[in-house]
Amino acid sequence: MERYEKVEKVGEGTYGKVYKAKDKNTGQFVALKKTRLEMDEGIPSTALREVSLLKTLSTSIYIVRLLSVEHVEKKGKLLLYLVFEYLDTDLKKFIDSGRYVINVDPLPPKLIQSFMYQLCKAVAHCHSYGVLHRDLKPQNLLVDKSKGLLKVGDLGLGRAFTVPLKCYTHEIVTLWYRAPEVLLGTFHYSTPVDVWSVGCIFAEMAKRRPLFPGSSEVQQLLHIFRLLGTPNENMWPGVTRLKDWHIYPQWKPQSLAHAVPTLSPSGVDLLAKMLQYDPARRISAKAALDHPYFDDLDKSQF
Repeated sequence: MERYEKVEKVGEGTYGKVYKAKDKNTGQFVALKKTRLEMDEGIPSTALREVSLLKTLSTSIYIVRLLSVEHVEKKGKLLLYLVFEYLDTDLKKFIDSGRYVINVDPLPPKLIQSFMYQLCKAVAHCHSYGVLHRDLKPQNLLVDKSKGLLKVGDLGLGRAFTVPLKCYTHEIVTLWYRAPEVLLGTFHYSTPVDVWSVGCIFAEMAKRRPLFPGSSEVQQLLHIFRLLGTPNENMWPGVTRLKDWHIYPQWKPQSLAHAVPTLSPSGVDLLAKMLQYDPARRISAKAALDHPYFDDLDKSQF
């Protein structure tokens, strides 16, 4: 670890502290993630498996690159440092910049389209390896403004280090991007949970504010039901048998075009396909890449 000079602490994530550091050998900035591994006998095999999977996945330009893994023994405790490429901003900061100005402009439609395409590429890439992200949100999507690139970060850590060891800061683990089947306590979820999150992020880029800003799991569900209608067995077979299903107020579906007025009709159609209640009917990330919303995008740049 002598090779890296810590510049500043840039965050305290779910899995430990994150530092901006300088690689003394190359002069480049990197992000150091210090993961606390509570263990006595070496690195758990699950963590090693995840880290090697992370290295494989990060060969995609749309995934934050894992440059190396260093482990340090400190006072008999093993610390694992993951060394990632450093990007100076994330999509949340990008969306929020200028949000507090009166009459702030929405993000340019072409930029939203480009970011969405890159996000679907990244998610489809992970899913092709059988990897779920499970915590996609604007804070986990890093942006290289100079190149117009969007990259998925914090991938795969959920399984390597068991979902939040502790929440180190008072930052609430956000529910805004969580799929309804997870909120309703399903035991079997798969790749559609990430697609739901992508849909929520899509709407947030277009609105410049979250689509479903719930403050608790029940509130989160009610936000979703108010817009998309209260689900029933017709819309979503099996929903009433889910562990946390209760009797909810009955709302009728509202217009998505009205909820996200800056989206084009094809954008609204893609959003509707991503926010399908029944996970089996939700569009896949791979199929989303061929959606007409992307027809006029210059795909040669990707």
